Amino acid sequence: MNSDKLRDDLDRLRAELARLAGNDPQARDKLDRLIADIEDHVGQPDGRTSHQGLIAGLRDAIRQFETGHPRATAILNDIMVTLSNMGI
Repeated sequence: MNSDKLRDDLDRLRAELARLAGNDPQARDKLDRLIADIEDHVGQPDGRTSHQGLIAGLRDAIRQFETGHPRATAILNDIMVTLSNMGI
């Protein structure tokens, strides 16, 4: 269930990323890297240290996008909750 929710959240983030494509290339690049990091991490979890790095990256993105990109921020918060429910 959690992996399905995460997949749905990542799809929503990709849709938001497409919407941002022309407006904010830096935001698009950061979110694209974050999506890749999440997918890599979930596909090959390799310990607590990488969990901390992934969560730190998500928190940083949330802080960066919270005023200018509220939809992306809401999706990132959902992803944080889902990862937490998965034990990450």
